[in-house]
Amino acid sequence: MRSSTSPHLSVLEKIGYSLGDLAANLIFQTLMAFLTFFYTDVYKISPANASFIMLTGGVIGAVFNLAMGAIADRTHTRWGKFRPWILWTSVPFGIIALLAFSTPSFSESGKIAYAFVTYLILVMVYSANNLPYSALSGVMTGDMRERNSLSSYRFVAVMIAQFIVQVLLLPLVISIGQGDKAAGFEQVMKVFAITGVICFLITFFTTKERVSPPRQQKTPLIQDLSDLIHNRPWLIMLGLTVLVFITLAIKGGMNIFYFRYYLTTTSQVAFLDNLGFTTLLDYLESIVGKAALAEFRKPGSAPYATASVVSGASTLAMIIGIVFSKSLADRIGKRNVYAFFLALSGLSLLVINFLPQTAVTTVFALQTLHGFLYGITTPLLWAMIADVADYSEWKNNRRATAIIFSAMIFGLKVGLSFGGAIAAWLLSTFGYDAEAAVQTETAVEGIRLLVSIVPGLIFIGGAALLFGYRIDKKMENQLELDLQARRRAFLETPN
Repeated sequence: MRSSTSPHLSVLEKIGYSLGDLAANLIFQTLMAFLTFFYTDVYKISPANASFIMLTGGVIGAVFNLAMGAIADRTHTRWGKFRPWILWTSVPFGIIALLAFSTPSFSESGKIAYAFVTYLILVMVYSANNLPYSALSGVMTGDMRERNSLSSYRFVAVMIAQFIVQVLLLPLVISIGQGDKAAGFEQVMKVFAITGVICFLITFFTTKERVSPPRQQKTPLIQDLSDLIHNRPWLIMLGLTVLVFITLAIKGGMNIFYFRYYLTTTSQVAFLDNLGFTTLLDYLESIVGKAALAEFRKPGSAPYATASVVSGASTLAMIIGIVFSKSLADRIGKRNVYAFFLALSGLSLLVINFLPQTAVTTVFALQTLHGFLYGITTPLLWAMIADVADYSEWKNNRRATAIIFSAMIFGLKVGLSFGGAIAAWLLSTFGYDAEAAVQTETAVEGIRLLVSIVPGLIFIGGAALLFGYRIDKKMENQLELDLQARRRAFLETPN
């Protein structure tokens, strides 16, 4: 018999929950993959100032995230602790996302101030939305297998959002804006914002909270923080989260620069011709007209098209990897699967460093392989954090789901902020000039390092951290059995 806290989740509830990540990742993936490009090449903010905005705004938002965890754990409504925040933040999230990718005509200092304020508000609203959303997965069910399944649904939605952003965003921006990237970004973000609000509302109405702390539990905030500091699996997951998102921010933010400035345009045109890209354009133009796709006939558009094609293949490979994730985790445990495939995905990035500027097909193959290997790990990070919340409850007899997730999202924000800031700062250090038609050799070599050696080594370092993570497959089973027994005993105890 399953306990009342460990039900079989319906497909409808799993899909409804996953749509929340689709909504958030339409914005998050855009931040991760295109914010540096948007600031430097579209809004014309210098790389050094872009670095300052992302680092300062991100760190302030990350600190707010910790406070948000304490607030969410102490929220009490008829809808639960976490679901209400998804409802309350849905519309503000859409509005501020649109504003953050708008380009009002200000002076240089006005642009910096506008970008800083909108980015800061965006990361704070993201915390108020995504932290409760992530914590919700830990209280929908206490069943480890159901959590693995829920994470797989969730990260298929993440990959769909990633595919939309990394494959379709630039073509849509160029096509809708007719070459005016600022106008194109604004129109695309309107669609993302409206879609996101609708998805958040569906998540709110289709999910239910089932795992809750004992009614008599009233834990002081200082006790929650003490529990975190003495929770070794949490400390390791915090470090891992920071490293993973530093890597994703650096690699994602630099991809478009790599195709634009490192790989030769001639080799990319040949690659696209071999794929039948010209034939595809002919077919699409017969449907939508030549004017809509005229920008893609220009020679300078090849890097954008190639980046979208490679990102599309990598994202599809990630989705395939996710399919294998649950069965592997059920058999040998989340920790072992995550560490092994994260290290392999890091190695695949290292190889890219040794490719010549004409090796577009090999880059395509390695990025696709990297996507598959990393895809296997993507559902497991948040499922492991839910396990850490269980470990904390098992060890301390107190449940504080949101503050554990808040600390992880703090790590995500720190990683994203430092990764984006490091990328922008190094671009400036290497001498990148957004106005230059041709970059210096130092800038080009720097861009190559930022999509290969740097992210590859950080991924491998993250995998090494997990040698100290004690929640293996055996402990996963023990935690589930012990906590189910405690919860049954609590339900059977008279009030």
